[in-house]
Amino acid sequence: MNKFDRRSSSADIQTLPDDIAEELSRLPSEVISVDDAPSIAPPVPLSQDEVRTIVISLMLTMFLAALDQTIVATALPTIGRQFQDVSNLSWVITAYLLASTAVAPVFGTLSDIYGRRAMIIISLSLFVAGSVLCAIAPSMPMLILARGLQGLGGGGIMPVVQTVISDVVSPRERGQYQAYFSSVWMVGGILGPVIGGVFAEHLHWSMIFWINLPLTAAALALLLPKMKKIPVFHRKRKVDWLGGVLLMASAVVFMLVLTWGGTRYPWLSPTVLAMVGGAVALAVSFVWHARRADEPFLPLKMLTGSVAPFAMTAGGCGLGAITGLTVQLPLYYEQVYHLSASEAGLALIPLAAVSTVGAAVAGRTMARAKHYKRVAIIGTSWAALCGLGLTLTTLPLWGLLMLMAAFALGLGTTFPVCVVSLQNSVARPQVGTITGAMNFFRSLMSSFTVAAFAAILLIALGIDVPLAGEHHAASAVAIPADDMRHAFRYVFGAATALMTAAALCLIAMEERPLAGPSVTQPVEMAE
Repeated sequence: MNKFDRRSSSADIQTLPDDIAEELSRLPSEVISVDDAPSIAPPVPLSQDEVRTIVISLMLTMFLAALDQTIVATALPTIGRQFQDVSNLSWVITAYLLASTAVAPVFGTLSDIYGRRAMIIISLSLFVAGSVLCAIAPSMPMLILARGLQGLGGGGIMPVVQTVISDVVSPRERGQYQAYFSSVWMVGGILGPVIGGVFAEHLHWSMIFWINLPLTAAALALLLPKMKKIPVFHRKRKVDWLGGVLLMASAVVFMLVLTWGGTRYPWLSPTVLAMVGGAVALAVSFVWHARRADEPFLPLKMLTGSVAPFAMTAGGCGLGAITGLTVQLPLYYEQVYHLSASEAGLALIPLAAVSTVGAAVAGRTMARAKHYKRVAIIGTSWAALCGLGLTLTTLPLWGLLMLMAAFALGLGTTFPVCVVSLQNSVARPQVGTITGAMNFFRSLMSSFTVAAFAAILLIALGIDVPLAGEHHAASAVAIPADDMRHAFRYVFGAATALMTAAALCLIAMEERPLAGPSVTQPVEMAE
């Protein structure tokens, strides 16, 4: 079978439609079968109204996934009282996170094989089925299993939505749309605990799951009629199920290590060490299999080169920093500034909200600037400087919130640049695969950072992390304010190190030209 690579003849490329030939010549690192390439349908131009309708429906779909990661948290006490089971409450959240993280690369890859329409329908169907089973669950074990099923659907939403956007919007314009989705994710994360608390207190906790039905119906009603007009770029091929299972299994075990380590089991306990060994063994088995498979589930070559490893690392560092700080900062606000739990939650808004402003700035810059990665280099460098200020200074609350907002502004610039650069680095039939891999590794990085920040804080506070167990939180709360302030300097220092690493990765990342309107032409924005 003939292959396209940088040595392919111009005669071979000229046999394809112009848009595909241009893309293949633009991506010399990709290898695509000549026999498969003609099955990639040429793009059909969409009107601005059609793009707007698709984007709105995708934003609503994304809102579902964002909402269900946080909406359950405030309803957990009510759920625990009804089922008279408090010890397993954390699994209501953990089951969703484990499932959604593990299946992200699966849905991304399958969308490249079977198409975006099929995968968005399957992911939303699993999500709705899980929601219904959660709402009618008669016991805690059934609720946990249903949350796992819901997580399978929720984990497919993110990569498929980002992949659909890549099908309808050119890379140069795509950054600004990614900023819209960052805003939706932020709104869902903030509203989730509020809505969950209101439903649990004034209605019934099952409403946090029933609300997904009308929202999903609305998203499908808007999206499905337009899906037929979305360009088709998927390529039918054999599915490497063994590779997918090995990848998911290693992710689940690794996530369990990060979830249980230092809480249910001491970090150096035989159970945790055995799980670490199992995760490593599964990961090595996946790599061994991927090197020998004809068409691996996740081609390792795709994760190498001058773009993918740097973009994934930079994006993972950015998401890890904001996630780790979001988890740890409420304790800091309560202990050092004596805020209530609700006030500490409100104090997180500058970190979450302003990061979307940074993403919007980066997205607009990408639509107009030739050297688009510079905005993210400047942003991450600025965030590192702000993090250094948080590390070295002691500020009143208003000063801390302002510096935290400045930190978030720079941090937010990483997300659209990393996502679009990754998608722009592969051929169209592989966009779903690279997008799913990106979400997978970013989720793992977030979980790792949360555990690492907690370990750093506890070590700085003088709590024996390897031997401590579930008394971590209680031990930390008993620490005096001055000691807590001093210990958090190490947490801020870790966030600074992450943003410095992100800046270095962006500097090292190749800046490939983005297809789309000329940088001298105004880009029409979706209203």
